[in-house]
Amino acid sequence: MYKDIYSEWLEYKSLTAEEAAELNALKGDEKQIEYRFGKDLEFGTAGMRGIIGLGTNMINVYTVRRATQGLADYIKSLGKKAIKHGVVISYDTRKLSYEFAYNAAVVLASNGIKTYLFPKEHPVPMLSYATRKLKTAAGIMITASHNPKEYNGYKVYGADGAQMSPEATAKVVGFINAAGSPLSDKIKFDESVAKRIILVSKSLDKSYYKTILKLSLSKKEVRQVGKTLKLVYTPVHGSGYVPVTTVLKKTGINVFTVPEQTAPDAEFSTVAVPNPEYKETLSLAIKMADLKEADVVFGTDPDCDRLGVAIRTSEKEFTALSGNQVGVLLLDYILKRLKETGKLSAKSFVVKSFVTTSMAKLIAQDYGVEIFDVPVGFKYIGEKIRDLDDTGKRKFVFGFEESCGYLRGTHARDKDAVVASLLVAEMVCYYTAHGVGVYERLQQLYDKYGFVFDCTESTVFEGLNAMRDMNAVVDKMKTLKVDSLGGIKVVATRDYSALVRKTAEGEEQSINCSPCNAVYFELAGGGFVCVRPSGTEPKLKVYYSLPAENEVKAKMLFKKVKSDFEKLIK
Repeated sequence: MYKDIYSEWLEYKSLTAEEAAELNALKGDEKQIEYRFGKDLEFGTAGMRGIIGLGTNMINVYTVRRATQGLADYIKSLGKKAIKHGVVISYDTRKLSYEFAYNAAVVLASNGIKTYLFPKEHPVPMLSYATRKLKTAAGIMITASHNPKEYNGYKVYGADGAQMSPEATAKVVGFINAAGSPLSDKIKFDESVAKRIILVSKSLDKSYYKTILKLSLSKKEVRQVGKTLKLVYTPVHGSGYVPVTTVLKKTGINVFTVPEQTAPDAEFSTVAVPNPEYKETLSLAIKMADLKEADVVFGTDPDCDRLGVAIRTSEKEFTALSGNQVGVLLLDYILKRLKETGKLSAKSFVVKSFVTTSMAKLIAQDYGVEIFDVPVGFKYIGEKIRDLDDTGKRKFVFGFEESCGYLRGTHARDKDAVVASLLVAEMVCYYTAHGVGVYERLQQLYDKYGFVFDCTESTVFEGLNAMRDMNAVVDKMKTLKVDSLGGIKVVATRDYSALVRKTAEGEEQSINCSPCNAVYFELAGGGFVCVRPSGTEPKLKVYYSLPAENEVKAKMLFKKVKSDFEKLIK
């Protein structure tokens, strides 16, 4: 079957000379041909993400056009109003990001749908903001986020600025399948309509910056120390350079940028992987920070929805904070400042993914703020904002995930590393003005709430059936009765695919959230272990959150819990 599809692509008359050469070079390589043509690139709740190249299981102009035709047919099914409101498209600095964005725009315009396209790369949060500001029916972001350079992706947003809901995504997938193969003549692509594409005005950027700056919580402290604070920032060759530096400079905070990583570079030639979660990705910025005797280091990924942070420890060396650590620091800072200024209300609420640190719950409870757990994926945080804040029932103050994604404000409904940069920078100013270091504040939080060791372990799966194999591992875990891990009692097990929580005594309760394939073991003392397949890359992820008296004991406990859990998986 896959050989026939490969032959069909080889014989396609509209191939460019470069595309024909790429396909002909595959002849005789059965493994590559099967991988590329053995299945369609999956369009899930996070859209599509795949390796760049020709084939039905790869991301290329043809699979992008097919996906966009499906989206166009979905929008047309919503009626004339949705067609008139249209779609806005943005893209990051990855290889072929603009080409994919342009192809998507032409397909939409060919279908008679109003189409906006950013004239140059813009990050995820600005696409989310534009979807809301322009009142479009949908948005498209061309990005593979923090994945290696070989990848690109296609994310779809709903009218509320959040990634498209599972229900709407299922309908789009139905239309994509109905469009046939990526080479189908059902896909409308007429470049003569390109003149109808509307370029997004710079006034939208200005509106976004104005909105972001209103979220500041410590203007007085920023005025005191912002100009003397030394902050080093790297966009890691991505789309964050202009928005992050613009907002920080408008705030009055002194910022240095890493010259080697400022310009767009689709090869991301200065890093192994453009993921600011890793200290290695921040290494050039940390080196520069040491030379400048700077206080803090920031890094954003190519689509600028994740923020990595490194701060000086009490020994004056830089340490890269985890997403959980930045999250609890921001959570505490935001709630502290809202309380100090009399803006923390009984309606205030926080949202986090259920794999994010158990410490967040302790902090929120201490401030009398309700915290909601949702599945992994910022769309679910967006759903909570829509259901609770948009309706006036409650007031959203902060949302975050352990993977370095944060959001304050309702201007966007996805991770926003621009607003996160603003908040972390002014948090540093606030504590500096009050004679406290950020690292010292983190230790104060551990002293107050107890130390929590958070760690994520990933196992890479390969091949055509990687997703199936990962899900099989998780499905196996659902069948096991686990009494303890590392000597700690398992008080309950959550099966998020069945939405059932079962206690150690056998009592069952329903879980009120969207289903996903994850198994979560609640441990005595408030910790947890959770296993799930990544929705964006072929990795099986295991999350550990383990409270303990101190870091040394936590790491000893982690070794025991990890050892027990790995035996179960094997």
